[in-house]
Amino acid sequence: MTVPDIVPPTAEVVTTAASSAGSRSGTPERPSLRRRVMGLALPAIGENLLHTALGIADTVLVAGIGVVALAGVGAALNVLFIVAAALSSLSVGASVLVAQAIGASNLVRASHVTGQALVWGVALSLPITLAGMVFAEPVVALYGMAPDATAVAAEYLMISAASIPAMALMLIGGGALRGAGDSRTPMVITALANILNLIASWALIYGHIGMPALGVAGSAWGTLIARAVGAALFLVILLRISTRLRIGGPGTWRPRWETAREVLWLGAPAALEEMIIITSFAALTPIVAGLGTAALAAHRVALNVLSLSFMPGIGFSLATTALVGQAVGAGRLDEARAVTNVAMRWAILWMGGLGALFILFAPQLVGIFSSDPELIAIGAAAVQVVALAQPLWAGTFVIGGALRGIGDTRTPMVISGILGWAAVGIAMLLVCVWPALWAVWLAYIFTGPPEMGALWHAWRGKVQNAAEVMR
Repeated sequence: MTVPDIVPPTAEVVTTAASSAGSRSGTPERPSLRRRVMGLALPAIGENLLHTALGIADTVLVAGIGVVALAGVGAALNVLFIVAAALSSLSVGASVLVAQAIGASNLVRASHVTGQALVWGVALSLPITLAGMVFAEPVVALYGMAPDATAVAAEYLMISAASIPAMALMLIGGGALRGAGDSRTPMVITALANILNLIASWALIYGHIGMPALGVAGSAWGTLIARAVGAALFLVILLRISTRLRIGGPGTWRPRWETAREVLWLGAPAALEEMIIITSFAALTPIVAGLGTAALAAHRVALNVLSLSFMPGIGFSLATTALVGQAVGAGRLDEARAVTNVAMRWAILWMGGLGALFILFAPQLVGIFSSDPELIAIGAAAVQVVALAQPLWAGTFVIGGALRGIGDTRTPMVISGILGWAAVGIAMLLVCVWPALWAVWLAYIFTGPPEMGALWHAWRGKVQNAAEVMR
């Protein structure tokens, strides 16, 4: 399959860039590539750390109200995670198309794609908002919680639904800026929004600094305020400040289905991939539940540790998507290969280093979440097995990002989706042999190498096909 087969609407960008870039020769020196990769990856890692830190702080604030509040908010957040994954389709699609347009020095197209992605993001999020407000209670009732926890979840979801359009603007704005090579601005805006969220939630939950004490509803209102401010900041940047992306020109706000089709063609598979992976991890819970309450609690701890370990991989993946997209847009496939190699090397070093720390300090890491000796022993063994998979996951993150940059979001979805669910099946078999939590996570040691190998094979094939098209 050639690049035009993968992304029909953007084939002309690639082939035109190839002819116009024919006189450009050579690939930047490796130190320059390293600086570019790190310049995009490090702020993205910082942004993810901020999100995680805020999630922990929010959990602590809500936990102060009681167990019922904590359970209800957790259920509502699960619904919002799925919504965010769906809206990320526009963010991914915009990021890839903007990166290719920037690489081709077509700033007009980059700005057009950004504006249209924002318009369609709001258009698609409004019905979701309405549905969230109207059907909040029956949706959270599907979790089968006690009536008081269901009522809390419904109240939280109903208020949070109003912030979905702002969340869409933040996701799309951040994706477009990263595609243009700017990951610092999304990090700074996220930091400001997170600080505002923390202050507003604290004040509105408990009634501080003259605010009413709204309880759980205060946390939802704090998030809504922070997202609205964050979305406004992204719009100001894109309307007035950004030198590469400048929306707001003639025809910006008139929805164009052709552009939406391009964005969704690329972004929908990436969003579906994320949802498939989320559900595959969720499918491990019934398997672990059969091992006992302590194992189930330790499993939650291992998932928290795993979310931390993924941050470098996600950061390098986002950087790879942007830089490969720019290189493809400019017709420099050698640079795309070099960027991928540099990013993969550093991602493996970072995640491998985290893995070594996990192996050495697993009991201490688990001990942060619980002082129960049995839970610490079970959780530490699981975390140490998770640590062994870190270099493999690093490779899959980066190669998946490279494939998205070249315009192929379907291959990562298929490969990672199949092997993600294969890990669930292998975990079921391993638990029959070794009824322990570490055996569940051992499944990813078996699926990691074929996943990384299949993605690498696909990446090499796409680059070769693209090179033939560009000749």
